[in-house]
Amino acid sequence: MEDSFIKINKWLYPVSWLYGTGVWLRNKLFDWGIYKERSFNIPVISVGNITVGGTGKTPHTEYLIKLLQREYKVAVLSRGYKRKSKGFVLAKADTSFSMIGDEPFQMKQKFPNIYVAVDRDRCHGIEQLCNNHIAFGTEVIILDDAFQHRYVKPGLNILLVDYHRLICEDTLLPAGRMREPEDGKNRANIVIVTKCPKDITPMDFRVLSKQMGLYPYQHLFFTTLNYGKLYPISREGKEYPLNNINKNVHILLVTGIASPEKLINDLTPYNEHIDSLAFSDHHDFTDKDMELIKSRFEKLPEGKRMIITTEKDAVRLADHPLLDEVLKPYIYVLPIEVTFLQDQQELFNLNITEYVRKNPRNSNLSQRKDAY
Repeated sequence: MEDSFIKINKWLYPVSWLYGTGVWLRNKLFDWGIYKERSFNIPVISVGNITVGGTGKTPHTEYLIKLLQREYKVAVLSRGYKRKSKGFVLAKADTSFSMIGDEPFQMKQKFPNIYVAVDRDRCHGIEQLCNNHIAFGTEVIILDDAFQHRYVKPGLNILLVDYHRLICEDTLLPAGRMREPEDGKNRANIVIVTKCPKDITPMDFRVLSKQMGLYPYQHLFFTTLNYGKLYPISREGKEYPLNNINKNVHILLVTGIASPEKLINDLTPYNEHIDSLAFSDHHDFTDKDMELIKSRFEKLPEGKRMIITTEKDAVRLADHPLLDEVLKPYIYVLPIEVTFLQDQQELFNLNITEYVRKNPRNSNLSQRKDAY
């Protein structure tokens, strides 16, 4: 197997214990029915994790959109991390990323015929998406990053686990990167081990399956990342696959994602001349950041250089007022998609489509239920 990216700060274990106690109590209050979970009479699919960032929520959410939008009117509801608006916002064609956040904006751009909305209060957001005066004809709602938002009881709960940071090897914040204890995975109907290497062996699958320790009612899947064709950030010009990159070209990789290590490792076989400029996840690029990007780029050999960034980062870079026009022709965006391993795609698709088909939206908006 590939190396793990797990780093544990053992000296923070006492703080993690206190944090874990608070999380345990919160979950118990839901389990005991003191805090109420709410079910909705519309198919609701939650995609999330129990670690901080970097498990591939957006490409997996986009996979679900592609799967379902052919037959259903799909809505995606997100918190809208770092947006500059408040309350419920339903994205329109001219809605800026600052109003809804970078990932929802990315999804709206790629899938203009679906509803994309943000609301910190997911119950309220679902109510709005079920209102035909606001979002006419919504048939299925995908909740982005809502595994810990237990006030909503999704009909299908999908948990993502990073192959490079398995929850059975990680620990709670702040010593590790887990938002809640490992047994939180028991709430999931489907668990997906993401970012698996393409050459993973059958023995690795068996080891991983045993390590995850799932119950019989839970389905385990494995996915890997595939990279689409690079395209200019201006969307004007040629697209081309990674294997067409000249090996003599020097690349400045600009990222504001949770785990850039995986991307660097994946790009290295195509080109060894990679200079990484990594910012924090969902980073807001400042004036100094834009100057730094330009400075690092200008240090690369003239005539043999380019900038590669992710789709999420491109959202924040493309219309940045301080992005030097001279740099734009050199900036390319790398799209990411997921592929299921072990010939599991058909089974996964069937699990999703059958759930939606058997749980159609009816005339009653919602009902309150105690926690199971």
